[in-house]
Formats: sequence, structure tokens, C-alpha cells
Amino acid sequence: MTDTADSLISYSREKSRVCPMPMQWDALWNLLPNRKRVGSGWEPALPLILAAWHDTPALIKILRLEEHIRWADEQKALDEISTFLRNLTEDQWLHLDE
Repeated sequence: MTDTADSLISYSREKSRVCPMPMQWDALWNLLPNRKRVGSGWEPALPLILAAWHDTPALIKILRLEEHIRWADEQKALDEISTFLRNLTEDQWLHLDE
């Protein structure tokens, strides 16, 4: 099955999912092609892990993951990102009730 960005975003929000857990999210970000430094930040923006993990609301994490999925789509890497996300087990995702 070939995903669209919208279908993968919908999948990533099923079962009250927020985003991958930090190690998996970092691995996903490293799969994104054409990442680049922009000033003191990155494009696309870094995953909200490390110090940001505990201080960032779930909605912001959800939107950052969406940004990463849309970046993958723009860079023609959606299939690889889709495979990665769809192969995560539920315990490798942060959920709203956690």
C-alpha cells in the first residue's frame, strides 16, 4: 500500500498516539533526507526529545511529527517513513493517556 502524507498522519493519531518515543523519534528524524542547519536550528525542526520531551505539550509533539511526515513527503521519502512508523509497536509510541 502506498501512503499519502494525510493517511500516514491519520495513522499516527490512531489509538491516541502522540509521537514515537524518544529513541524511535530520533531514529525517524535521522531517516529524513536533506536535513540541514538553518541558523541555530534545523530544517525540518528537531524531534521534541531530551530536555524538550517533558516540557512540551502533546499537541505540539503531534504537530512536530506531522511536520516530519510532510517533510518526508516533499522529499519523496514517505514510503520509508511510513514503513518505519507502521512497524513501531504500541509501546514505542507515546499515547495521550501516558
